[in-house]
Amino acid sequence: MASSLKCSSYKKYEIRKRDPNPKTSALLVIDVQNEFSSIAKPILSNLITTINLCRQASIPVIFTRHCHKSPAHYGMLGEWWDSLILDGTVESKLIPEIGQLAKPGEVVEKNTYSAFQNTGLQEMLVEKGVEEVIVTGVMTNLCCETTARDAFVKGFRVFFSTDATATSSLELHEGTLKNMAYGFAYLVDCTRLQQGLFPN
Repeated sequence: MASSLKCSSYKKYEIRKRDPNPKTSALLVIDVQNEFSSIAKPILSNLITTINLCRQASIPVIFTRHCHKSPAHYGMLGEWWDSLILDGTVESKLIPEIGQLAKPGEVVEKNTYSAFQNTGLQEMLVEKGVEEVIVTGVMTNLCCETTARDAFVKGFRVFFSTDATATSSLELHEGTLKNMAYGFAYLVDCTRLQQGLFPN
């Protein structure tokens, strides 16, 4: 896959405005793994900034890691993609810059696009009193978008980062931002998030 192009600002597609409530929010960092390093590298600085902002605001951070135990567990993804990520491989690990930020108990394993599918994520969020999620990571139009849509349907208020998500092309990235803003999520970027979490 090609490297991510320059990401869009939230202002281009924003329809509704709202700031996350740090008391009821969680940050989801989706699949920032070695397999996707070429896509993730261009947004790494923004992603780390977003993680640090959320830590400063005492917002729980949850990292996901996409992997399969064996080809028998590929499901429909096996029909769609030539190769998938096997657990235990270098490709399955979080990229070092992100892995070092993950604390014990903060990593959720998943084996399909949605981070909510058979992972216990929803129960984890409910237990923490979370009502809102901030979605970051890769790939914008696949796992990030599916997770955001799923979160919305499950009753979570969704915030979607425009500069801490990335995919294989700007066209696909912006297509997701349009969809998110239209029907599923409030758009944010690092600057907007900082202003919303620390207004004074």
